[in-house]
Amino acid sequence: MNHKKILIIQGHPDSESFNFALAESYKKGAKEAGYDVQEIILRNLKFNPVLDYGYRKRTELEPDFLDSQKKILWADHIVWIYPVWWGSVPALLKGFLDRVLLPGFAFKKREGSVWWDKLLKGRSARIISTMDQPPWYYWLVYGEPSNRMMKRTVMEFCGITPVRLTSIGPIRLSKDKFRKKWIGKMETLGKKGI
Repeated sequence: MNHKKILIIQGHPDSESFNFALAESYKKGAKEAGYDVQEIILRNLKFNPVLDYGYRKRTELEPDFLDSQKKILWADHIVWIYPVWWGSVPALLKGFLDRVLLPGFAFKKREGSVWWDKLLKGRSARIISTMDQPPWYYWLVYGEPSNRMMKRTVMEFCGITPVRLTSIGPIRLSKDKFRKKWIGKMETLGKKGI
C-alpha cells in the first residue's frame, strides 16, 4: 500500500466542466495506485474571497478554510486544476489563495528583513491548467503568466517544490479524441502520484 498523501484542489466553478473530468481521472488513477486522496472543491466552499484588510488586520477564517488548511498540511503532493481566464486563474481560486495561504501558515516574514521563511516545505505540486489556445502559443506570445504566478510566486514562495506544469489546450472546439487522450494522461499521472 502506498502512503503518499495527495490533495486535489479543483479551481473551476462549473462542476460540468472538463476540469472536473480531469480531476476525476487523476483521482481514479491515484486511488488505484493506493495513494491516500483528499479533495478541495472550491465551488462547494462557503467563503468571502476578499481579503478585506489585506494583511494589516486579521480576517477570521471560515470553517471551510480551516479545513482547507488542515488538508494542505496533511498533503505530500498538491494537484491544482483550473482554467486559464484572462491569462490568470479564476476569481474563485484567487480568493482562495488570498484567504488561505496566509502569513503564519504558508510563509512568515522575517523581522526587519525583506526575506521570509517558507512554511510549506516538504510538499510537491502539479499545476494542471486548461486554456482555449495551444499551450505553446500561451508560452511564446504571453509568457504563460498564470503558470508562472502559480509556480513561482505562490507554490515556490511557500516552499512547495518541485512544481510540475501540465497545460492543456485548446479546449474550445476540441474533439472527443483530444479530450479522451487527456483524460487518459491524467489517470496515468495519478497512478504515478506526480
